[in-house]
Amino acid sequence: MINYSDFKQVARALTIVENDLAESNVLLKSLTFNKPTPIIGITGPPGAGKSTLVNALIDVLLKDGSKIAVLAIDPTSPFNFGSLLGDRIRMASHFNHPGVFIRSLATRGSLGGLSAKTIEMADVLRAAGFDYVLIETVGVGQSEIEITGLADITLVVLVPEAGDEIQHIKSGLMEIADAFIINKADRADADIFANNLKKILTQKKHEQPPVFKTIASQANGIKEVADFIKTSSNFKNKRREILLAEKAYKLIQHKLTQHIDKKKLQQDVAEASEKGNFNLYNFVDTYIR
Repeated sequence: MINYSDFKQVARALTIVENDLAESNVLLKSLTFNKPTPIIGITGPPGAGKSTLVNALIDVLLKDGSKIAVLAIDPTSPFNFGSLLGDRIRMASHFNHPGVFIRSLATRGSLGGLSAKTIEMADVLRAAGFDYVLIETVGVGQSEIEITGLADITLVVLVPEAGDEIQHIKSGLMEIADAFIINKADRADADIFANNLKKILTQKKHEQPPVFKTIASQANGIKEVADFIKTSSNFKNKRREILLAEKAYKLIQHKLTQHIDKKKLQQDVAEASEKGNFNLYNFVDTYIR
């Protein structure tokens, strides 16, 4: 039995789940949730300052004695299957805090930055009794939308120079955001960007999500974002059924494909492509039989 008050045992449970060790299935099926811990997804394009924002949010949320878990997700290289896991460096100031648990996780090739392992590990952290679970996802464009299949509250982080706001509508971010955060708001045109964003939101959504302006590196505007998280955590998520279906789909997808070794697949397709009359669709059909 896992002692969830011991961070070392929580880390061990996460390792078991992440690596699909023998005890993983039993552990996941035995999880119990004694309180409604919200999962807060923080997403947005690269360079928006998501890690700095998470770091500042932790500072504010800790003030009322909360226990906070962070899953910081880094992209996996499709070539060498490695991952930098650099978010640990940016959050180094909280590593020794008794109320903060930080874990880095590779995407394992999931284009949207969320693998089935993310869902399972987030549930382990919820069972551990944390007050908040923050998940910082890879900023990779349209597939950021995958966060809606996991998070109870989704925060989309943008910067003033992010470009034409219409692009954000095209990417679907307007549909998934419970709040927008214009970070680095001390930069030029931040007010214009925020006002234009609000106008578009008014046109596109019946319930307009709030738009916050922050300077995460200086902790400006972070308290307002933290207050929003605390308030929103008390309401039932209207997308609960959709979220659960998305989570179930991800897990089913993982179960059906977990026997496929990506490195071996890479080798097999390379060998097959060197032969004459190679057809990718025929290859896929023969590979999955």
